[in-house]
Amino acid sequence: MRIPFRIPTAAAVAVAALAASFAQEAKLPTPDAILAAYIQATGGKAVIEKATSRQAKGSFEMTAMGLKGGFEMFAKAPDKFLMKMDVPGFGPVQEGFDGTVAWSQNPAQGLREKSGVELAFTKRSSQFYRDLRLKELYPKMEVKGVEKVGEKDVYHVEAIPAEGGPEQWYFDKASGLMIRFIVDMEGPQGKVTITTDVEDYKGLETGGKIPMLLRQKIGSMEMHLRIEDVKVNVAIDEAIFRKPAA
Repeated sequence: MRIPFRIPTAAAVAVAALAASFAQEAKLPTPDAILAAYIQATGGKAVIEKATSRQAKGSFEMTAMGLKGGFEMFAKAPDKFLMKMDVPGFGPVQEGFDGTVAWSQNPAQGLREKSGVELAFTKRSSQFYRDLRLKELYPKMEVKGVEKVGEKDVYHVEAIPAEGGPEQWYFDKASGLMIRFIVDMEGPQGKVTITTDVEDYKGLETGGKIPMLLRQKIGSMEMHLRIEDVKVNVAIDEAIFRKPAA
């Protein structure tokens, strides 16, 4: 039997590679499926909504500088947040959001109010039930593929908010948990890329899990934050979230 047409070897390899690429792409889960697995891995919607406030204390280390100190975080539904740090040799640092006004205070920049993209980022990140609202907060999402973070296979999701640049999220294929996220943060000194590795998820009193260790790379600086104590459904005076008087 005469074969009227033979595909050259190199072309055959290219076609096979293309077919394999399409097959791999077809097997990728949708963003909705990845987010659903993440919510389930952290306890599920009903369990997450059992908490209405959270107070956490811990320690931090700026590894390159050898600086160590403590921090305290307060969060209250639906969208209030405050973080306080005491940096040796620098002084107290605060970042807060009262549901409307986002602000920061430190010895170098004093007290300032955030606006524009920086305000929009703070609004999103301060949502107490943020994980349950990701589809609303980030209207555009795309699964970019399967990659490696350390030894783990992860799904890489690019998420684009209504205001601001894209964020890169990485979800462990095995556990469903988010283990890394990368954002470009706008601030007074311009844009800086922050890579955060999220580790050591632990259960809360109300159920559900949150990460107890964050390893952050901020430009050339690296900082580790370790949560050592967490209380949920505590009474928090909403006055602490308001921008301090000048």
